[in-house]
Amino acid sequence: MEGQLRRTLNLAKPDDIYNALVDAHKGLSDEECRAFDARLMLLLVNHIGDEAVILEALREAAL
Repeated sequence: MEGQLRRTLNLAKPDDIYNALVDAHKGLSDEECRAFDARLMLLLVNHIGDEAVILEALREAAL
């Protein structure tokens, strides 16, 4: 069943975003990386603000 989660590319420069994510983790310990990822996810989840989309993304990511 298809929900509301967008699965097509929605970034003009996906490689730049990927590189920014990698760079944001440079110099961090494993624990600091996990804390950074948790903060980033919470910020993005709050920005999305649609519980159905968030829950769908969680289910999809668990596959």
